[in-house]
Amino acid sequence: MNYINATKVLPKELLAEVQKYIQGETLYIPKQQTTRKKWGSVSGIQKQLNHRNQNIRENFENGMNIQEISEKYFLSVETIKKIVYAKKK
Repeated sequence: MNYINATKVLPKELLAEVQKYIQGETLYIPKQQTTRKKWGSVSGIQKQLNHRNQNIRENFENGMNIQEISEKYFLSVETIKKIVYAKKK
């Protein structure tokens, strides 16, 4: 995290208003919710996991048992159960 001196980026009036509440301390200002991206959306991992999970559900529906799926995807039995038995959105 980078620190920026507020006097360099905030108008004097706004800085004076902020100083009424906090002075000489570090203040974290989070990004606006509209500018935040969902986890995995930039790297594409979320799309890959959704595809993998869909394949796991299809394997289960086609008769493969949970232990076999677990070994095929190198995931725990409990993880496979969560994927297979999760409510569909």
